[in-house]
Amino acid sequence: MSTTANGNDSKKFKGDIRGPSVPSRVIHIRKLPSDITEAEVISLGVPFGDVTNLLMLKAKNQAFLEMNSEEAAQNLVGYYSTMVPIIRHHPVYVQFSNHKELKTDNSPNQERAQAALRALSSSHVDTAAVAPSTVLRVVVENLIYPVTLDALCQIFSKFGTVLRIIIFTKNNQFQALLQYSDGASAQAAKLSLDGQNIYNGCCTLRISFSKLTSLNVKYNNEKSRDFTRPDLPTGDGQPTMEHTAMATAFTPGIISAAPYAGATHAFPPAFTLQPAVSSPYPGLAVPALPGALASLSLPGATRLGFPPIPAGHSVLLVSNLNPERVTPHCLFILFGVYGDVMRVKILFNKKENALVQMSDSTQAQLAMSHLNGQRLHGKPVRITLSKHTSVQLPREGHEDQGLTKDYSNSPLHRFKKPGSKNYSNIFPPSATLHLSNIPPSVVEDDLKMLFASSGAVVKAFKFFQKDHKMALIQVGSVEEAIESLIEFHNHDLGENHHLRVSFSKSSI
Repeated sequence: MSTTANGNDSKKFKGDIRGPSVPSRVIHIRKLPSDITEAEVISLGVPFGDVTNLLMLKAKNQAFLEMNSEEAAQNLVGYYSTMVPIIRHHPVYVQFSNHKELKTDNSPNQERAQAALRALSSSHVDTAAVAPSTVLRVVVENLIYPVTLDALCQIFSKFGTVLRIIIFTKNNQFQALLQYSDGASAQAAKLSLDGQNIYNGCCTLRISFSKLTSLNVKYNNEKSRDFTRPDLPTGDGQPTMEHTAMATAFTPGIISAAPYAGATHAFPPAFTLQPAVSSPYPGLAVPALPGALASLSLPGATRLGFPPIPAGHSVLLVSNLNPERVTPHCLFILFGVYGDVMRVKILFNKKENALVQMSDSTQAQLAMSHLNGQRLHGKPVRITLSKHTSVQLPREGHEDQGLTKDYSNSPLHRFKKPGSKNYSNIFPPSATLHLSNIPPSVVEDDLKMLFASSGAVVKAFKFFQKDHKMALIQVGSVEEAIESLIEFHNHDLGENHHLRVSFSKSSI
């Protein structure tokens, strides 16, 4: 095939059947809505560099976009491989073209494309006419469950291309700044999401336009991300991100081959944004809707909240486990910090993989967002949503060496009681552990010796002043804390007291 796509044979032009793996300045875009405009196609490329040419094949719902450099094209394809762009509620698909450049003729179609190109490239898309800014300020009120950068990205990507995002705490409020590629997307997101709850009855979004016109992101990590710059460092002292972006986690087709555009190209996939239609976390998907914001007619809690997710979305696939040391019990205790674990199955033929079934999808999401990438038994674990809707128990007479356990009636569930105070004490893994249910006869040295007996280095300890049933203990690392929690949660301290262990947000 010639390496030049020519505009005058567009009637018989078939487009690229398969995306080649060889990078090219020319991008092939498929499944475009039939009423797509040239400007909308060009706006897909503008955040990544100058768009130098455009070939529209409207009859085939396809287009070719030529970028000014191969590097810009690679950033574009890398980004959209993890964030499927949605145009007019339709997912569109982006890949490298077999063609190395575009040549266009003077047909009316192509003249219109060239005019749009001149107008948009020179202004880098004038969004002021549509919205006061492409940057939104987001405040999350009534923050009962933690909200991550990835979760916000998942929600806001349904309305357009999110370029950059920063999260921070100001005036004791969780806030974010989020920049779209165009003002229309920012406007649509604000109209549709302002006042909605991320989870049922809590985590309410308050959205306004920011006075900023652009965000300057220096690091790609859990606090900030620039999706157009996958080359940015993670920043001093930031843990390297072991996981890719959030989305795959919630999608039925879980593992995508694409790296997360947010950080380096090296890590294994865990999250990729999927089209709204097969949306991952259900509430978060704004369904493919007729009319611009028909979603507003839906009550916020059911639209954005997690609980209405089909029950099948509560099974997690946990991989990269240490097959020598992992047991169903240790996964039950660890995942039980973030929800009630119903069943655990370590895979018979691949013992580094396990399935963990939580009691609902909210708890599955919490466990995934807090534990993905954490080190367990010396290895960073990877967590995605499983395609299985439940964990099957072995048939009677077919024992599987104790690799499958049913915990549905366990007395150790932390969240059985509705409104339990455990809901407000859910924190990411940390080196400081919160201990409770300590009997009066147990003193500081007893607890220090207990935790040291498992090989942990005890760095600090403090009883709560008002209540000696509770204490904080700090160990040498987050990994040590995870293993200590697994070992000593529910440890019998005598006097009918079983120790309760959870992660603390405080340090000593």
